[in-house]
Amino acid sequence: MVGPNNVGKSTVLEALDLVLGPDRLGRFPPIEEFDFHNAVYLAAPVEEGGEPRKIPLRVEAVLTELTDEVENRCGGHVEFWKPAERRLLEPGEAAEANPPETLSCLRLETVALYNPEEDEFEAQTWFSHSPDAAPGELSPVRKDIKRLFGFLYLRTLRTGSRALSLERGSLLDLILRLKGVRTGLWEKAIARLKAMDIEADASDLDPILADVESRLSRYIPTNAPGRATKLHVTQLTREHLRKTMAFFLAMSADQYPVPFQQAGTGTLNTVVLALLSVIADLKPETVIFAMEEPEIAVPPHTQRRIADYLLQRTTQAFVTSHSPFVIERFEPSQTLLLSRNEVGTVGAMRVSDATGLKDNDYKRYARRGLTECMLGRGAVVAEGVTEFHALPVAARRIEEAFPELLPLDIAGVAFFDAESDGSIPKFGAFFKALGLKTFSFYDHKQRKGEDKQKFAAVFDVDCEHQYAGFEELIATEMPPDRLWAFLAALRESGENGQVGIPAARPVDDEIQNIARNALASGKGAGWAARLFEECDLAELPTTVTNFLGEVYGHFPKPAEPAAAPLAEDDGQAAPAGAAPA
Repeated sequence: MVGPNNVGKSTVLEALDLVLGPDRLGRFPPIEEFDFHNAVYLAAPVEEGGEPRKIPLRVEAVLTELTDEVENRCGGHVEFWKPAERRLLEPGEAAEANPPETLSCLRLETVALYNPEEDEFEAQTWFSHSPDAAPGELSPVRKDIKRLFGFLYLRTLRTGSRALSLERGSLLDLILRLKGVRTGLWEKAIARLKAMDIEADASDLDPILADVESRLSRYIPTNAPGRATKLHVTQLTREHLRKTMAFFLAMSADQYPVPFQQAGTGTLNTVVLALLSVIADLKPETVIFAMEEPEIAVPPHTQRRIADYLLQRTTQAFVTSHSPFVIERFEPSQTLLLSRNEVGTVGAMRVSDATGLKDNDYKRYARRGLTECMLGRGAVVAEGVTEFHALPVAARRIEEAFPELLPLDIAGVAFFDAESDGSIPKFGAFFKALGLKTFSFYDHKQRKGEDKQKFAAVFDVDCEHQYAGFEELIATEMPPDRLWAFLAALRESGENGQVGIPAARPVDDEIQNIARNALASGKGAGWAARLFEECDLAELPTTVTNFLGEVYGHFPKPAEPAAAPLAEDDGQAAPAGAAPA
């Protein structure tokens, strides 16, 4: 699942955890106000003076490819699902219950509500199909049944803070329970800790404790023989030991083990992955894995290993990511682009359903800007590498001079190098199908009417400038003085290579010819972008600034909130230009 921030990727995983996770509903409270849309969990009463109506939060999941154990334990709740039509079999369609066109399935639903009497939120998971329950009721799904599904949810970073602890629900705790380990750890540890005499090694502390005990006895008489107070390293309970026991880790031969929280973030996440692989090996029949942003704090090669592990070693995996190294490992048919409309409804589109690109094109360009564009709101498709590097520089110069513009980075507009004008339409069609605003910028040449229509059909702004090359555009529209200053600097630094640049300034036409040749030979060196960096804003090519102006026009800056008026009796006048109430 890919998409911009706050589109709902993590919300989908949280919802799956509510309905499939064995430990989520054991948390108190299982949900909170902001799990409801806009934190609205009560509606106005139907009648004036009546009780507010409770708004339920409901999540339903359909599970297919059930294991034999799940089918045996949940047989009375099994239904039949037609994957091609994404629907259940209706009564009277029993003859169609034949695999692989029809699969057995379980429908589970979690319903959460606010309980005004208890002033708390409550949630429970039910079998949506409960033929043995009383009319109007559903059968609950127990925690031991949920464990059969093998759903594991690794949140971004947050799980790492307790993954190697022995707290309930931690990964180590889950491994021990899956292995059926009953070690007597807690009883033995508590006995040893109870016998530990801390005060024996703190002779200066003992008189202070005796004095405290003496003063305490004036108010709280104790009948205990000997000393009534004692220091221990924990509260000597199972639950407190679970929270205080720490996993230590040595990272090199010369280093003593340190608490795992002190290791680097990338190391923590890799250790967490190792624990998860243990869990997957313990439950090879079914592991449904949900993982947020596996790229956090790990290098690209580890990102790829994590993605490959999820694809190869799990029954099913849900991954949210912004990383091209992760996204490229998933097929376009496995990649969902999420979007949210004006009323907050989240939708998804398979990347493979977008027109224009073949799978090999997608994989080839995924790491070269394609994913960056997919995660934004707009894409500027340029013909070649020179434009790809130079246009963002021009945009930044414009944004620095005009703060009233919304910067393209903030607007979610990315630049993409199509490598040739012939490839521009297919990328435009792809981005357009994903719902992005699309903009093209390319050289002029003779084209058939139907070929030109391919460009116009897929771009909101289709800019075919009047020059045969971007270098010619720059050489023609930028002042000769600026071009010559740039060329002279190249000559003095020795960067000009095979480009002949005279010591004395030639006439303007010759300067333009030399600049055109120099820029063409320096495509890979990014000379056009450097020229845009060094020139004054007014010296940027008009064709470039006009084009970018059209792009900015599609992403207006949000209006500043109106200033609140001062109270009439505060003795101060409202500032000039303040918005009226």
